[in-house]
Amino acid sequence: MSALLILGGLLLILAGLVWLVTRAFGTSLLWGWASLLPPLTLLYVLRHWRMARQAVGLSALGLIPLIVGLTLLASQDSQRLQAILSLQWLKAEAQLPADLAIELRGELHGQPFSPQQGELIDGVLSLREGGDFFARREIVIRLVEPVNDVVRLDVLPGDKGPLPEVEVSWLLPEQDLPEARRLARGYTLHLDLKPLPPNKLIGDFHLVLPAQFKTTLSGKVELFSDGLRYRAGKVDRHVDSADTLAFIISDYLQRRFVTRRVRLSKLPPITLPAKSVELQVEAKIKGQLQTLPILLSKSEVEGWSVRGDRFASLPEISRAPAPVASQVSAEAVKEPSGERVGRPLDRRVRFSLNALLRNPSRYQNLTMRVSTVRGSNAEGRFQGVDQDGRIVIRQRLKSQGVASYSLSPDEVNRIELLEP
Repeated sequence: MSALLILGGLLLILAGLVWLVTRAFGTSLLWGWASLLPPLTLLYVLRHWRMARQAVGLSALGLIPLIVGLTLLASQDSQRLQAILSLQWLKAEAQLPADLAIELRGELHGQPFSPQQGELIDGVLSLREGGDFFARREIVIRLVEPVNDVVRLDVLPGDKGPLPEVEVSWLLPEQDLPEARRLARGYTLHLDLKPLPPNKLIGDFHLVLPAQFKTTLSGKVELFSDGLRYRAGKVDRHVDSADTLAFIISDYLQRRFVTRRVRLSKLPPITLPAKSVELQVEAKIKGQLQTLPILLSKSEVEGWSVRGDRFASLPEISRAPAPVASQVSAEAVKEPSGERVGRPLDRRVRFSLNALLRNPSRYQNLTMRVSTVRGSNAEGRFQGVDQDGRIVIRQRLKSQGVASYSLSPDEVNRIELLEP
């Protein structure tokens, strides 16, 4: 309603001004040209009031709906009114530097596709064009298994079995909601992505959908592998993401309890963006599970932080100088031998899931076989436990590729250690 009142008032004012210029040309050609300049228009109104009063009255009539509409808009959406009056909409939108180097050639639904955003998180790869809530054009590929390391994947139209699901969506100018199409087979896909520290994947991307989709893309992509963003080599605390909050909470707990042995559990669902977030956080601190209330707030200067955080930074880990040969030999002589020399300890004897979680470094790079509660199996070398407490196993494939599995302890039905 407010928009209609404002528009109607502006049209009446414009009609009055056009009528005024027409009356000025009717008076004389000189006054007609002079009335096109605002100061001389006012002079014409004063000199020829009888000729100009009806046009001025029409413009004054337009002020009534204009003022009423602006008053309604101020009561309903003051920020929008402020943006209109400040004339910020006349300024060209500043182009921010691209965070990702994405070089794709081709089209999506018959239109050029130039994504500015890309990520591969929890096995979901997305390439997105446009910064609004609904992307102008977007590709989403849901992989069969989550990945945390090297990604090598080739799919042909005739392949069978469980394959990644591909979804393409586009938003036309006259539409309020985007259109989307999904397909589970019948396409060509090639992925060859490698990790790029601190949290990116970079490599080749090639996708060809059936002819009716009018989608063919090929080139290089760069993707974020988590929700963290970095600025000058440090985590940007202004970014609204669950990974940013998890990083800040982990750093806070390490400084609060003066230990780096902090393993944060998965955070509960969070609604972002927000100015403050209150959570009940579960974390293993020095091997003990604790539940702590955490209140985070966001400021324009510092970004996200934990309310009441006054704890000092942890000291840097210093590397002790390597002992000389004489010291090593002396320590070797003094060290009591709890095990028989020449007979290495068989770590398979007391191996269990709890033992693995208690001391993951003891089983680093050893071959394991895992059976999940859903009946799937994974066999490969143990790579450690990530910050979410998930077991990471890497398997070398026959085609010289590598597959990485990330399993939650709750998903494990049976785990075996295959070498001592």
